[in-house]
Amino acid sequence: MKWKDKNVLITGVSGFVGSYLVEKLVGEGANVYGLTRDNLNKKLPSNLTKKNIEFDDITLLNGNLKDITSLANAITKSEPDYIFHMAAQSFVPPSFKNPTNTIQLNTMGTNNLLESMRIKDSNARMIFAGSGEEYGLVISSKSQYKRALKRYKTLHPDIPKDFKTELPVSENNPLRPMNPYAASKVCADYLTQNYYYSFNLDTVVSRSFNHEGAGRGTMFVTSVVTSQAIQLKMGLIDSINIGNVNAFRDWTHINDIINGYLLLASKAKSGEVYNQGSMRTNSILSYILVSLEEAGYTVKSIETFNGDKKITEPTVINKDKFFDIAFPKTKIDSMMLNNEVEYTIKDKGIIVKTDSDDVKIVFNPERFRPSEVPILLSDTSKIKQIGAKTEHSITDIIKDQLEYFKMQENNQKIAKG
Repeated sequence: MKWKDKNVLITGVSGFVGSYLVEKLVGEGANVYGLTRDNLNKKLPSNLTKKNIEFDDITLLNGNLKDITSLANAITKSEPDYIFHMAAQSFVPPSFKNPTNTIQLNTMGTNNLLESMRIKDSNARMIFAGSGEEYGLVISSKSQYKRALKRYKTLHPDIPKDFKTELPVSENNPLRPMNPYAASKVCADYLTQNYYYSFNLDTVVSRSFNHEGAGRGTMFVTSVVTSQAIQLKMGLIDSINIGNVNAFRDWTHINDIINGYLLLASKAKSGEVYNQGSMRTNSILSYILVSLEEAGYTVKSIETFNGDKKITEPTVINKDKFFDIAFPKTKIDSMMLNNEVEYTIKDKGIIVKTDSDDVKIVFNPERFRPSEVPILLSDTSKIKQIGAKTEHSITDIIKDQLEYFKMQENNQKIAKG
């Protein structure tokens, strides 16, 4: 699809995903309009300036998802052919601390945008940025099902008697959100679908699994890991501080997700839901170990602080099948997926034996969530049918993040003189 001279309105334009989307669309010659809560100081958001976006490249419009009038005005001014709805409170921990704010912004804000489109009789195609977190408590095996019942006492929707696994996660999987953020996205997701069915708005839902890259917010786990790996290598810290390392996530490079969004805008079927992801899953522990290796360490073995759970060559890559999918994973990933090893708060941490110094991974109880999503692995067959591709590896993501944080640290050194 040719984007030249197309009018595109982006909410969340100053965010991680929004800034990458702006960069891509400006390069394609689109007329990009960005919704921002405060443009009175006439300064571009920092995420845009970092991508060399200038004022002439984008038109910023004052607006707030909680203010339907401002949204209607933005639609009037931009006359959009496409709307990418990226704005959200997208970080899980704050959603536990302030669920109301998350719901007001993510759910009511989405409803306000849809309603402003309806009132203005907009013909724009709206792509809603949903989340793989909406699937929440995905049941990977009968043993995990038993553990979930023991912890939560109930499960809805429940699994059938002939159950084997819910992985990989297709668009038809049950939604069991495990945090207020995910719940707010589920509601906004269904509202987006409903405005297609009820009011014939041209809407598409993208349920994007974890997408990462340079510039990802420092509160997100991949940036928590890679920023600490760089600080460790530079001698600024003496250990890595982290929460649950057992969680598995489907991590995709931000550039692959951006290409997916543009594909959905041009080829998706109205009213439909599409997963975006990589069809691979890796543990947070693997993300840490691979980050250490890419930062310059050679990982020899790992063991807990008390000397248990010793594993040699934990980062050796294999493509063994799990859930009927062959995907790249580390030796420690395979062991964790096979229930051969699990790490708990009682372990206190892991010692990583390297070719130089031992590296301590310290388990911080404050980083553990009240309820956890054990594993996510996307089935992206549907979006692949319209042309989506995964072109980047998890190592590509890590390299980009490490380079970004290395540059940040060097810039701070220069600033301090």
